[in-house]
Amino acid sequence: MAVTKIEHVGIMVASIEKSIEFYEKVVGLTHLETAGHTSDSIRLAFLSFPGQRSVELELIEGYAAKLPSEGQVHHVAFSVDDIESEYRRIQSLNVEQLDPELTTLPNGSRYFFFRGPDGEVLEFFQSTRSV
Repeated sequence: MAVTKIEHVGIMVASIEKSIEFYEKVVGLTHLETAGHTSDSIRLAFLSFPGQRSVELELIEGYAAKLPSEGQVHHVAFSVDDIESEYRRIQSLNVEQLDPELTTLPNGSRYFFFRGPDGEVLEFFQSTRSV
């Protein structure tokens, strides 16, 4: 298996700018990148701890018109070193709600989602950002 680490935790937010400011000032994270998505209504921002980028926080703006009062954590992502082979492997295991295809972000990073046994949203992610 080629899963190497938890890549990021995705949190749905109402305002990406407000959330970036909060996570920088209150939590002490560093803003790495704000990126587009294949859906024009969604914007993504990635943050990490200063000098230590082994796990990132992904802020997701525009995914839902109204955020739930609980459960803004949208998914947990795991880094993989070969997204295509991992997609084929997961496909062969017949897991629940596997994305019908890989998604490529404008920055070249690639991912797919699937569900765990209790409906939790999981993502395998191959990043183009260097560690």
